[in-house]
Amino acid sequence: MAGYTVEERGSRNSLEYRMFIKDGSGKPVSPMHDIPMLASDGIYNMVVEVPRWSNAKIEIDLKSALNPLKQDVKKGKLRYVANCFPHHGYIWNYGAIPQTWEDPNHTDPSTNCKGDNDPIDVCEIGQQIHPRGAVVQVKVLGVFAMIDEGETDWKVMAIDVNDPLAENLNDINDVDKIMPGFLKATVEWFKIYKMPDGKPANEFAFNAEPKNKEFAENIIAGTNESWKKLISGEIDGKGTVMTNTTLKNGESVDTENAGGIIAQLPEMVDELPLPEDVDKWHYVSLK
Repeated sequence: MAGYTVEERGSRNSLEYRMFIKDGSGKPVSPMHDIPMLASDGIYNMVVEVPRWSNAKIEIDLKSALNPLKQDVKKGKLRYVANCFPHHGYIWNYGAIPQTWEDPNHTDPSTNCKGDNDPIDVCEIGQQIHPRGAVVQVKVLGVFAMIDEGETDWKVMAIDVNDPLAENLNDINDVDKIMPGFLKATVEWFKIYKMPDGKPANEFAFNAEPKNKEFAENIIAGTNESWKKLISGEIDGKGTVMTNTTLKNGESVDTENAGGIIAQLPEMVDELPLPEDVDKWHYVSLK
C-alpha cells in the first residue's frame, strides 16, 4: 500500500491551520471519503488526528472541501484538552476510521441515542506515538459506547498491526490481561475530560463496559453503510462536504482542482506558541 503524506497550511496552533492528506502519487485525498475503510481483510485504516500525550483537539473538518484536519474551535478559541491528573493530554493515538459516519438522523438501538455526525473515533493503544495525519493500519479489539451530550459517540479500541503487542491482542479481553488498568483508565479519561470546562461527567452505555471485537466490527460496518448513504445522497448529510478525488461521482474533482483548493489557503509558516496554561494539571473527581 502506497504511503500517505501531508501538506500543512497556515501556522500550527492558529485558527487558520489546516492539514491536507495526499496519496502515494501526491494526489490530494479526503481522509473522510477517499482513504479506504479497510486496508486489507480485517485490517482497518486509521487517520491519526491527535498523537498520544498531546492536547490540541484536531479533527477531520467535515465542513470544508477535501476535509482537511483542523483544530476544533469553541467560542472563538482553539480547543486544547485539559490534563486531568494523572493523565497528560490524550492517552492513546486518537483518530478516526475513514469512510464511516455516525448518522445524526439514526437512533442507535443499543444506546437509544442518535449519531454524533462524525466518522467513528478510534483509540490506538500501541507503544509508538504516531504523528498527526498518519494513516495507520490497525486491528480492532472492541468498542465503548460513550454518550456525549445525548449523542452516541462510539470509541473503538484498536492496535497498530506492527506493534509488538499486536500478535497477543486479538479481542477486548486480551487488553486487561496484557495491559492491566488501561481500559479502566480509558473510561475515566472519557468521563472526566470535559469536567475542567464546567461540564458534567460523560456517560457510557453498557455500564461502561467495552463490547468485544465482533460487536465493534458490526458497529463499524453500520457506520460504513451510513457513509455510503451519505455519499449517494440518500440521507441528509447535515452540511458534510463530499468533495473527493477517487469516488468518480458528482462531487469528485481532479488533481489540478484539488491542488487549487489547497493553494487558496496561506502557506505554512512557523507554528505559534502553545497557550501558557496547556500543561496545567486539573484535579477532578467522580465521587
